[in-house]
Formats: sequence, C-alpha cells, structure tokens
Amino acid sequence: MKKDFYEVLGVKKDASQADIKSAYRKMALEFHPDKNKSADAEEKFKEINEAYEVLSDIQKRQAYDQFGHTAFEGGRSGPFGGNTYTQQQGPFTFTYTNGGGGNPFGSGGFDFDGFSNPFDIFEQFFGGPFARTARLPTYKINLTFQEAVNGCQKEVNIDGKNKSIKIPAGVDNGQKIRFQDFILYIDVDESSVFKRDGADIYLTKTISFSLAALGGQISIPTPDGSTISLKIKPGTQSETLIRVRGKGAPVINSRSRGDLYIKISVSVPTRLSLHQKKLIKELDL
Repeated sequence: MKKDFYEVLGVKKDASQADIKSAYRKMALEFHPDKNKSADAEEKFKEINEAYEVLSDIQKRQAYDQFGHTAFEGGRSGPFGGNTYTQQQGPFTFTYTNGGGGNPFGSGGFDFDGFSNPFDIFEQFFGGPFARTARLPTYKINLTFQEAVNGCQKEVNIDGKNKSIKIPAGVDNGQKIRFQDFILYIDVDESSVFKRDGADIYLTKTISFSLAALGGQISIPTPDGSTISLKIKPGTQSETLIRVRGKGAPVINSRSRGDLYIKISVSVPTRLSLHQKKLIKELDL
C-alpha cells in the first residue's frame, strides 16, 4: 500500500501550496541519493517527488483528494489511469506513470510541468551539485516583474535563429522552462513596488495620519497593471497587513492565483503649525 501523499511530505491535508513546497524542499535535500547514503534514500526520494508531483498542482491535488492513489493508477482501476514507464538515470531506475485517454485534463495525460522523473523536479528547485547533466542547451532570458507575472511573447535568438516564444504567466526568478530543443532559464528584474513570495505578492502603502485615524478609500496598483479601491478602516495602525484574494501571481498549470498583501505604513507628520499642534493636543491622542 502506498503511503498517503500528505504523510509523505509531513503536511496536513489543508496545507497551503507554500507549505507543501517548503516541505518538499526540506525533505528532498535530506534524502537526495547524492547526499544521503542510507539504503532507503533512493526509494524515499522517489516517494517524496511522487507526492510533490501531485500535491503541488491544484487539479491533480483535487483528483487525489477525491479518488486517492487510484486517480493515477494505470488500467481500469484509475479514473485517470495511464501507462507505466521505466527510465534509467545514472545508477538509479525510476518508474513513472502518465495519464490515459480517461484523463479529463487532456488526452495526453497530466502535465507535470514538463518533468518526467524526480531528478527533473529537484533540478528546478536546487540545481548545484545535485543537478542532472543537461541534455538540452540552456539559455537565459531577462523579464520584467510584470512580464513574469502576466506572461508575454518574446523574440529570442537560438543558435542564430530568431524564435517567438510564449512565456507562461506566473513564472518566477530562477525557474527553467523546457522547450522542444532548449531550456530557458528565467531571470526576473526586481520591482520597485512589488515583492513576491511564490504566487503571493506584497507591497507597502503609505497613508496619512488623518486617513489612518478617520478611515477612507485608497487606490492600490496590482501586478496586472490595473488599480483597485481599498477601504481603510478608522483606527488602522501602521504595519497592518490587508489581504486581497486572487490578485497575486497566477499559479502555473492552474486557474488559481495567489493573493495580494498590502502593508500599511502610517506617515506621522513631523512639521506642524501651532494651530495643528493645538488641535492634536485638544484631541489628546
């Protein structure tokens, strides 16, 4: 019997995608066969990556929550069953399954972000001494913060040939996109307005002392270039964090998005007229 994927990663069933990602990073580093020489390290490493392949994707996770392991088994027992393949990677042999025709997400089966075995996933996160030797040439592309979040069409020169490529919305700094004949390494410029943590995006908004005390409406920029109106409650304190759901970065291979977090900074006036000082004293704040 396969272990529960949540138990494999040591997370609860209501864990956030960020918690799942963090747990995977920690356990994959611990049990990578190049680092951990225990007899069961290889098997444990495969188990960790199999769990992450499913739980890191919203649709696959929903299928797993509903059907369990049978959602991904070959044959008639799995509603999204497919074919099983074996691949040799150095001294290790890995078995993996792709989806069959019954897969409601496409006749080609689940798309594990272009990965087919545990080392591919591990390479995306860590690289370095644990990375596989690249089979395809790797090129680097620079994107603005908005281009990475919203996706874009780019012209690149590969071996002297110009190619138009589509960058999917939601890519992040340091990620790699695997195309048919090359790999693209993503380098994202920092934004002067936004900070990013996975699919969640943060910004700091400075408001006046009077607005913080009395409340009101402010306009907030969003990563897609639009603005939203945000209500400031009377008595809002500096360092207050306001969450706007679904206004963060898109999650790749999913319809979901992260959230936008606005950190409020209250500007306390430093130069006051005598009249203003008198009014504040009367308020006794």
